[in-house]
Amino acid sequence: MIRAIVVTQFSKMLTNLLAILDEAEKFAGEKKFDAGVLLQSRLSPDQFSLTQQIQTACDTAKLGAARLSDREKDAPVHADTEKTLAEIKARIASVVSYLGGFSPDAFAGAAERRITQPRWQGKTLSGQEFLIQHVIPNFYFHVATAYAILRHNGVGIGKRNYLGDMPYRAAA
Repeated sequence: MIRAIVVTQFSKMLTNLLAILDEAEKFAGEKKFDAGVLLQSRLSPDQFSLTQQIQTACDTAKLGAARLSDREKDAPVHADTEKTLAEIKARIASVVSYLGGFSPDAFAGAAERRITQPRWQGKTLSGQEFLIQHVIPNFYFHVATAYAILRHNGVGIGKRNYLGDMPYRAAA
């Protein structure tokens, strides 16, 4: 189940975010303004910009997977220097690619593994606590806020763009 969330679902949401950014680029072209302007947009002066929301969503996904699989040293490092839509989209694509490299057994024992990070000052969470109470809510907060920033700026996106394609099957 951990892999289904951290790899499959996070990859899907990041891929949806790529498609949403394509819509933002198209919107900027239609309205004849530089799409890069959107990257500095924010919902409130004390919140992260669109760029920072996406950077944080990417970091949450990659470091969540890395810590849960005990492979933190292998996680890609991003310098947080993205200035263009192309650069932020490349970052998303690199995280999706990284997540795709986790095998089904990579998360064996993850629920019980003790997880820490520097900001926690020596405190730990179990892998299950880390996933449910930290990784999932943080990831979705930043993805949803990125969506909201673009929607607030007039980009013609809706819930279907956020959710992406669903694996519907014919009813029996």
